Amino acid sequence: MKLDRADHAALARWGAACTERVVAIFEAACPGDSRPRNAIELLNDWARGKATVADARAAAVAAHAAARAAPGEAARAAARACGQAVAIAHMPAHARHAAAYAQKAVRLASGDARSVVECAWQRSCLPAHLHHIWDPPSA
Repeated sequence: MKLDRADHAALARWGAACTERVVAIFEAACPGDSRPRNAIELLNDWARGKATVADARAAAVAAHAAARAAPGEAARAAARACGQAVAIAHMPAHARHAAAYAQKAVRLASGDARSVVECAWQRSCLPAHLHHIWDPPSA
């Protein structure tokens, strides 16, 4: 998917917002492990032009390593959401995976009804002209 820089940055900010809503699930299971939250912060920096794609790739690798080490599926899904989100800097298609993992984290932590609410929130916050990318796969 080809986006101009402004739309790519908007998609990154959306991915960061989606994962900011679930990173606490990981942090509750892994206090002191800041890799997923660092990934979100790096993505926000990238969207402002203050970080590189190489920085984002390194943060994605770190967030996915945190996911592998996390106890419990909800914590793993939350960390994976962060890893996918920061990878938006590299490839916008990662946005749908970040959203899907965030939904999975919510579903595992809080149940199906809350996951439906999360999905609706995600869609409502995605800029309308970017809705064509919305087709989150199951995570």
